[in-house]
Parts: sequence; structure tokens; C-alpha cells
Amino acid sequence: MALADGTSQDFSVARDVRGLAVTFGLLGLVIAGFVVSLITGPSSLSVGAGLSALFVDTGGPETVVMREIRLPRAVLGAFVGAALGLSGAAMQGLLRNPLAEPGLIGVSATAALGAVIALQTGIAAAFALALPAFALIGAGVAVSLLLLLAGPRGSSLVLILAGIAISALAAAGTSLVLNLSPNPFAVAEIMFWLMGSLADRSWTHVWLAAPLILVGGVVLLLTGRGLDALTLGEDAAEALGVRIGRLRLMVVTGTALAVGAATAVTGAIGFVGLVVPHILRPLVGAVPSRLLPASALGGAAMVLFADAAAQGLLPDRDLKLGVLTAFIGAPVFLHLIFRTRRAGL
Repeated sequence: MALADGTSQDFSVARDVRGLAVTFGLLGLVIAGFVVSLITGPSSLSVGAGLSALFVDTGGPETVVMREIRLPRAVLGAFVGAALGLSGAAMQGLLRNPLAEPGLIGVSATAALGAVIALQTGIAAAFALALPAFALIGAGVAVSLLLLLAGPRGSSLVLILAGIAISALAAAGTSLVLNLSPNPFAVAEIMFWLMGSLADRSWTHVWLAAPLILVGGVVLLLTGRGLDALTLGEDAAEALGVRIGRLRLMVVTGTALAVGAATAVTGAIGFVGLVVPHILRPLVGAVPSRLLPASALGGAAMVLFADAAAQGLLPDRDLKLGVLTAFIGAPVFLHLIFRTRRAGL
């Protein structure tokens, strides 16, 4: 018995050490991605001049470029990536399905529909914050419909079906707006927005999205212990004192706040919430309470590096971030599928 206890303690210590190593490694990646995002852009600023302009006001254009263009873009990228990665890990833990992702509950699609309506009606041009405001309203409508259809105590299957129905309805609404639009310029603007991008984002977008992402992120992080218990099954989790209905409501609400705010200011950015938890799950031992913060850091790093690549690969063209994340995420996801198939799982 003593040997068994000692072995268990050694395993627990090794797991904690590995978890700390993964956390510090991801934190280093986020810092590196943040710096790379800051020094990447269409202007001809040198690395040294650009970074120094963040701290010393030179009175020249480099200060404006770094403080008002690149810095808010990098900060917003970190927030959006963290929101997508964290929400993806939470949804996968709640549904106990590695194929789950934040858009499964319809928040992304309805937020996009709200933004499309703002663009098509011209409200976005008349009022600067109309586009993200309409997108947030769309996300709120999605949560309301989801709770109405699935109910606070609905099963995971009902939750998935309700989310799919809401997403399909929102996608149909977006297509209808595009189909009936008499203005080709509005259609082009809508299509570009739907691709997802951090370009031309300012501190206004950061202050709009960051508080909602922070609140949603805290709510999702608080579900870690409940999601740990849920890995044993709903009956076992309830026996351990977990209120499944409350846990489900917290995950849905936190995801709606974080992803809705992220989509409201950047458009649709896919695959981050799906791929990042997959990559990190083997490194943290498939424990949801450990995977949640790791996925937040991993999502932030992925978006920051992807945005830097979007600016550097085609500097004379506006390569959309959502397009690049899809090109990165899809092959990674296919690799994970083939690896799982070879393992016979």
C-alpha cells in the first residue's frame, strides 16, 4: 500500500511539473507572438525604432503606428484567441465530444447575422459602434433561443440539436440578406467582414470586447472542477454534488459572452476553438480544469502568430485572418483524425 501511495504521489508531482512546464511554455509563446505581431506590418519601421516608440513618444509617425494601430491589434488578437481557445475547451468538456467547438451553440452565426444586418442597412456607416453592438445583440438572441429550445435542464444532445438549428437559421438569414442586397459594395463589405480580420481595429474595439471576454472567461474557468467531475458521467457528477443544469448554463453563458464579443469585433475566425484543445489535451492529461487555461493561452498564441503571418505573407494584399486560420487549422485537424484512426480509437 505504501508503494502504491508513493507511486501515486510521484505521478501527481510529475503531472503538476509537466502542467507548469506547459503553462510557462504557452505563456512564452504568447509573449513571442505578441512581440512578432507588434513588429509585423506594412510600414517600414525597424524593429528597434518600433519597440522603442511604444515607451518613448518621439513625436513622429512611428509612435502613432505602434500605439494606435499595432498595439491595439495585438492586444485584441490575444483577447480573441484566448476567448476562442477557452470556449472550445469548455464546450468539448461539457459535451464530452472532441468535435465540439464554440460555434456549435449558434453564437458565432447569430453574431455574424447581427453584424450583416448593421452593414446592409447602413447603420454601421452612420454609427461607429453599430456593427459590434448588433453582433452582440445577435449573440444574445442565440443564447435566449438556445435556453428556450433546450431548457435549463436539457440533455447534451438537445443542446447540440438546438445549436445546430440556430446556426442553420442564422446562416440562412445571412444568405438571404446577401441574396436580396441591391448594393454590390455592401455585399463585398459583408463578405470581407465574414472572413474575420484584426485589420483597422482600434482601442475602441478593445474596450468594447475585452470586458465581455474577461467576464465570460472567468465564468468558464469557474466550471473547471464541474467539468472534471463530468468526465465520469452525469450521474457520477451529480453524485459528487455537481448541478448539471447550472454547469451547462455557466458554460453556455460564458461561451456566449466570450465568443459573441470576439465575433462582434473581428468577424468569424474558425478552427481555433476546435484545434487548440486537441493539440494541448495530451500535454495536460485530458483534465478539463487544466485544459481550460492552457487552451486560452494556446488560442492567444495561435491567433497572434496567424495574424502576423497574414500581414507578412502578402504585405500588399489584405489577407484575412479567418482564411489563414482555416488553412492552418484544417490540415492540423486532419492530421489529428488520421493519428486517432491509426491508434484505433
